[in-house]
Amino acid sequence: MSRYYARSQKMYEGSITFDDRLLLEAMKRISKGRRKPTSVALEEPVIQKLKRIAERKGISYQVLMRMFILDGLRRLEAMA
Repeated sequence: MSRYYARSQKMYEGSITFDDRLLLEAMKRISKGRRKPTSVALEEPVIQKLKRIAERKGISYQVLMRMFILDGLRRLEAMA
């Protein structure tokens, strides 16, 4: 899969909105545990962009990344 695969998909164009219910669920899972820590190497500009978006949404950038990953997985499963 190309490094720029996600950016090439039409579903990622335009503004991004999240369902408030899903946002609250993602934030609640923070305190529940049972997650396995992982590491993802991202370029500094990408991290800064994530932090700016997360700040506007009033969440941490880690929660925002988790939401993007979960949303992407749901979209991929729906296409299958």
